[in-house]
Amino acid sequence: MVEVFVLGGGTPTPTEYRFGSAHALRIGEEVLMFDCGPAATHKLVKAGLYPTLVDNLFFTHHHFDHNIDYPCFLLCRWDQAAGKGNELNVWGPRLTEEITQKVIGVGGAFESDWQARVNHPYSQQVFVNRGGTLPRIPPAPKATDVGVGEVASGKGWTVTSAEAIHVQPYLDSLAYRVDTPEGSVVFTGDTEPCDSVKELARDADMMVCMCWDEQSVMEGNNEHRGQCGTTGAAQMAQEAGVKQLVLVHMGPTLSKDTPFDRHYEEMSPMYDGKIIFSEELMRIEV
Repeated sequence: MVEVFVLGGGTPTPTEYRFGSAHALRIGEEVLMFDCGPAATHKLVKAGLYPTLVDNLFFTHHHFDHNIDYPCFLLCRWDQAAGKGNELNVWGPRLTEEITQKVIGVGGAFESDWQARVNHPYSQQVFVNRGGTLPRIPPAPKATDVGVGEVASGKGWTVTSAEAIHVQPYLDSLAYRVDTPEGSVVFTGDTEPCDSVKELARDADMMVCMCWDEQSVMEGNNEHRGQCGTTGAAQMAQEAGVKQLVLVHMGPTLSKDTPFDRHYEEMSPMYDGKIIFSEELMRIEV
């Protein structure tokens, strides 16, 4: 079974029900994570998963609403693993390696945290009580800057990336496609409707797509560049032949439009597949 978990379905604007971007994809016994926005570690646990289940984390880009919980996730996963399991693989566009080093490397912002946990006898005792064996090894995630093309693969899955048009040249942005024997899922990250993402999503079973606001509102206030809105997402999904469209990264104005009836009515004539306006902690079978 392949399942998508919407951990963070919002934007940089915090609301009562949505904040930031983060998603998990469970493929059998493996869990891949895409982005690590505000409170992603906590939401992962609320979704019934656990940080130590995640061996591969993919960043679409490095806006804070997609990566601010990264230090928490790195340290929590390392600490709770008690020296067992695999080192975390981290993939993302330019800056992924640099940010990882600045967060958790020697001289990084959180070096003092793991130095204390590795070396203080009280912390060593907790580590041993969890099943660890001394000496404790410092965290060593394997971070890799990637571009367009095949990024990673595992048991029954392959991840491929394409450029997503967002805020270049200040930040590089990627969309990811995960292909498995049971289905294919595309995570667009933040992007405007564009040919590169459309081709990546060709005939996919599901596209998890950002949807900031109603398209006409975005075009009226000039916020449609670098972002998808309602009908922009629907049109891109239709042209790509995607079977299900899951809308995430929904802004505070659009989020207030629950139950989204008028947006379904607007989008349905231009898209033949199933449309899901997601909520945080929603689990969707591919």
